Parts: sequence; structure tokens; C-alpha cells
Amino acid sequence: MVELNNENDATQLDIADVVQLLTEAEGQAQSEVFDEILEGAESGTVALLLESLPLDERYDRWQQVDDNERVTVLSLMRAEPRLGILEQMSLEESDLLFAQLSPEDLIDWSDHLPDSLTERALAKMGLRQRKHFELYDQYSDNEIGRYADHQMLVLDLKSSIGQAQNFFRRINLDCNDKIFLVDENDKYQGDVRRFDIFKHDPSEPLASLLSEDNRALAADTSLLEAAESMEHSREVEMPIVDDEGVLIGRVTLRTATILVREHYEAQLMATAGMDESDDLFAPIVKGAQRRAIWLGINLLTAFLASATIGLFEDVLTQVVALAILMPIVASMGGIAGSQSLTLMIRGMAMGQVSPGNRFSLLKNELGIGSVNGILWAGIIGAVAAWWFGDNTIGMVMACAILVNMLVAAIAGVLVPIILQKCNQDAALSGSVILTTVTDVVGFFTFLGMASILYL
Repeated sequence: MVELNNENDATQLDIADVVQLLTEAEGQAQSEVFDEILEGAESGTVALLLESLPLDERYDRWQQVDDNERVTVLSLMRAEPRLGILEQMSLEESDLLFAQLSPEDLIDWSDHLPDSLTERALAKMGLRQRKHFELYDQYSDNEIGRYADHQMLVLDLKSSIGQAQNFFRRINLDCNDKIFLVDENDKYQGDVRRFDIFKHDPSEPLASLLSEDNRALAADTSLLEAAESMEHSREVEMPIVDDEGVLIGRVTLRTATILVREHYEAQLMATAGMDESDDLFAPIVKGAQRRAIWLGINLLTAFLASATIGLFEDVLTQVVALAILMPIVASMGGIAGSQSLTLMIRGMAMGQVSPGNRFSLLKNELGIGSVNGILWAGIIGAVAAWWFGDNTIGMVMACAILVNMLVAAIAGVLVPIILQKCNQDAALSGSVILTTVTDVVGFFTFLGMASILYL
């Protein structure tokens, strides 16, 4: 049993150990354990622990979270468990919570909040905060403008270095290394670094220190492009401007890192037809409905593969060995195709795939597929011939493996490109289509050749 004490708090323990400690306790004992965890745990740990509890226990423990920490904890939770807690709160409790929300918090929450709760939260904000929310809300959830941070250091071109020095002394912001300068129309003019500000005379004009590099991110830049720009610039913060050049906020290295992590986590979940925001303890009926759609799609593709097999019932009844070897054909094609597909999806996500290099990628994958196809076709064909004492079945097996691995390479490259052109998520549906293609082609080639040679 893991124990918590002053020297060994929740921040020092492996999260799995803390979850075990919490879930093994019940009732009042669990409440006491959670109180002890709250004394030393960071907000992110508390969020993870709450998500790790069944729904009935989760809200009881939520009641123990300090009012001043609640917004931070909820912001670090996934959308679905966050909404579950909000829906259980009384109107008085939710109003108290909404009064602490920043426009950035509400933007992040609103993607998965009912309109009624979003409107209630907006009603608790001041006029300036509501304007910030409306400004960010005009951008889609894949544009960096939606996640702009309006808390930044901004001065006009007429300001002095002394004013900038006072700003840095009085205001402490996360990932803050610059002051952004704007003109009388709030259009971004450039930035000045903290280091330069504190080594010059306070009476000098701040504009004299303007950096020659005044790059800014357009508000409609995609999240991944913005994160790449941050990475290549080696900056801890970058300004965000609208289509007229007006400074609307900034993006920090911390925010960019979080957005990229969430993007790839969402891609991973999408491969199973699920959403990154899904709750670990989602209600059974709701979870079943969500997954049923994906299972239904897979069932349709399975019927298509089965129908292909059914076309060759005669040869299967005469040569039983074919039924034994069929899974090998499908498996080899599926694995080869998924390797190409994964490579393509990663390249597309990183912006490395363009119309100019698609043909080269296809040739490269076909080359790899040919080498591996010839190698494994020879090995598997020889094993099949030895296993069943039949050279014909070995030849059929080798040809089917080679053809299927070549088709898998082609499909692995073309399927995500076609899906992208159709505005579909390749990570979500690419694997289903690819598996269908390799199964159908593999079975048709294998059983078709067998029918020609055996019947």
C-alpha cells in the first residue's frame, strides 16, 4: 500500500500509485486521502485523479477542491468529464465558477459546452472580457487566433524605455520576454526584448530598440503551422495579428506545446473512432452509442471481405489449405499498408507532403514494398510449399503476398491524399479503408489464382 506523508506527497508519487491509493479507499476514508493529496498535488495531478474516478465518486471529491483552484483544475481536464462536473453543479456554484473564467478559458471550454452554459458564463464577464471572447470566437478551432492570449505587455511607439522597465518590474506573465509595440491604430510594429530594455537609458525612446525581425503569426494560421513557427523561431512568445495587422494577442511556447500534444492525442484516439475529449468513465449507454457507429463501419468492410471469399467457395471446399493460409495474406498486406499510411499521416500533419513530392513518395513506397514483397513472398511461399507438400500452393501464396504488399504500398500513400482532398480525417478513416483494400485484393488474388490452377 502506498502511503502519503509530508515527505512523500502526491507530486512525488507515480500517478498510478496515487490512483490506486485513492480508489482503494471508500467513503470517508477516500475523502481523507483526497484531502491529503490536495495539500501537495499540482492542479494537473488533481485533474487526472478526478478523471480516474467513477462518476459518483468524482463529484464527491470535486467538492473538496478549493474554490480558487477549480477553474484551473477544470481547464486541465478533458472536455467530457469537465462537462459532467459542470452539469452536476448548482446554479449558484456554477455562477461563482464562471465569474472567475477568463475569455481564453471560456474559448477552450465552449467547444464542448452547451450554448446555455456558454451564455451564462458570458453573462458573468465584463464588457471588455466579452469583447475578447467574441474576437477569438470568430476563428475556428484549428486556427491560432482562437487561442490567442490577450495578457501581454503592449506599449505604443511614443513610449520610453523607462516605461517598459516599469512594466517588467510590475507585471509578471508566463513566458514573457518582450514588449510588443503598436501604432495609434493598434497595428503591430515590432517588439523589444527585456534584455535590451534593461541595458539602455530609461529616458531614451523605446522605438529606438525595435527588433529588425518583426514576424507575427496571422490569426488564421493553423495550430500546427503556428507551433512549427514557434519551434523554428526559438522564441518563447510570438504576436498574433488579424488580417489588418492589428495585434490581437500572443501565443506562448507553453500554449503551442499543449496544442500540439492535444492534436496528436486526438489523432491517436481518432484511429479507433474516438474523441480525445472522451471520458474514461463515460456513461455506458452514451459510450456504447458512440462506439457502435465505428463498429458498424468495420462490420460493413468485413462483409465486403467475406463476400470476396464467398466468390471462391468451390476452390476452398476442395483445397482446405487455402483457408489456413488466407489470414497470412491479409495480415502481411495490412501491416505493410499501415506502415505506409502512418508515415503519410505523420508527413501530412507536419506539412511535409505536398503535390510536388507525392509522386516521389509513391515511387519510394513502391520500391520498399517491392523489396519486402519479393523477400517475404519467397520465404512464405517456400514455407507453405514445405508445410503442405505442394509447390503449387507455395507459388500461389508467394504471388498473392507480393501483389498485396505492392497494393498496400500504393493504398498507404493514395488513401490519405484522397481523404484529404475530400476534407476527411485520414487518421480517423484511413485505416478502415486501407484494411478493406488489402483484404479484398489479397483474398481475390490468392483465391483467384488458386481457382485457375486447381479447378
